[in-house]
Amino acid sequence: MKLINNRNIFKLLLLSFITVFSNCKKNNDTPVSDTSYPQYGTPFANVPNTQDVIVYQVNLRAFSSDASFKGVTARLDSIKALGANVVYLLPIYPVGVLKSAGGLGSPYAVKDYKAVNPEFGTLADLQNLVNTAHAKNMAVMFDWVADHTSWDNAWISNKSWYQQDANGNIISPPGYNDVAALNFTNQTMRTAMIDAMKYWVFTANIDGYRCDFADNVPFDFWKQAIDALRSITTHKLIMLAEGARSDHFNAGFNMRYGFAYYSALEAGVFGSSKSVTTLQDLNTSEYAGALPGSQVMRYTTNHDVYSSDGSPITVYGGKTGSMAAFLVTAYMKGVPMIYNGQEVGCTRDLNIFYHNPIDWTTNPDMTAEYKKILNFRAGSDAVKNGQLTQYSSDDVAVFTKSTSSQKVLVIANLRNNAVTYTIPASLSASGWKNAFTGASVTLNSQMYLQPYQHMALTQ
Repeated sequence: MKLINNRNIFKLLLLSFITVFSNCKKNNDTPVSDTSYPQYGTPFANVPNTQDVIVYQVNLRAFSSDASFKGVTARLDSIKALGANVVYLLPIYPVGVLKSAGGLGSPYAVKDYKAVNPEFGTLADLQNLVNTAHAKNMAVMFDWVADHTSWDNAWISNKSWYQQDANGNIISPPGYNDVAALNFTNQTMRTAMIDAMKYWVFTANIDGYRCDFADNVPFDFWKQAIDALRSITTHKLIMLAEGARSDHFNAGFNMRYGFAYYSALEAGVFGSSKSVTTLQDLNTSEYAGALPGSQVMRYTTNHDVYSSDGSPITVYGGKTGSMAAFLVTAYMKGVPMIYNGQEVGCTRDLNIFYHNPIDWTTNPDMTAEYKKILNFRAGSDAVKNGQLTQYSSDDVAVFTKSTSSQKVLVIANLRNNAVTYTIPASLSASGWKNAFTGASVTLNSQMYLQPYQHMALTQ
């Protein structure tokens, strides 16, 4: 594990100023360095377009028995078989130990932005993971923690790089004490961070970043950083904001999180029996500020909400309910994310502070259904790009996604009791088939749906 000392910081800054005039992007006349690291490997040519993205999130401490990069590499075929085309790794950097939040420490308390956590393996192991994913036609995103560092990060010696209280003491972000809050009015810190983000694009040949706590980082930094990253013309980079601010798309992010959708689904529809129509209302609010090609990332779980709310099986009333929730989430609008373990119905603790390996042998029936849902989505232009028309009732999510050549109809009872749904006349025409099996389906004027019964039809 290599730390940045003051001499290395001086060298970094000197190199930044030498190269700035010949190779820079500007934001408010602030130069951005390009240290032009040697390119490892060949940039991946098949990074998916935003609307085609299906993200698989990897918690390294839970994914394999030895919590290693090699363990992820060994299961890339299984990830691909689900239909995923982007592998997103939780932070891979060394973890700080000062003021640790417990266990093995938080992956989001970064000790060195330009090093690999030896807990997971070596840089060569990480590079091999990326190489293998690319060979299997999958992109790889890293998690980027811009808002804060660990208290024992070498940057801490540059006090002005951090936020301080009235007495000049470095402070934590609100609600945390295991990390130190960075000061984005300091242009030298910003330059060093952008340099570190570029480092991994070249050194590990990655394909983008999921940016943690993005709402707490200023718009002008994200604009500056993403402009600088986009200047690497050899790479097509995916940028995902873990945030809901309307300006993230203007900053250059391809995608942002669907926080409101998850809350409405988990706490509203399933937790409080609120009307299912609240989900369709979010398609307007969550896409406020969207640009052509922008997407909202939607999910039924991720590493944060799994720890706070429980597994999808717990949250959505069992296996069938969790699959109904995922079908609606993956097809209604936006691009889907799946968290490691949900495809096998994992219910054990996957706390990111501890090593809790997933049992991959459970619930093969669920794995098979996730594969059907995601692989059909991957091949359906209607689901990815079609016109959304909604017919939901208080209890049943119903909508179509349509193009000139295909119409897909989703019907999902989101209640743990049987309900009767009246089929709109415009949907009762013949010619429907089960999207996954091809079996013919006839829709009458009414449909009696068992608890959590769900289906995808096509014509």
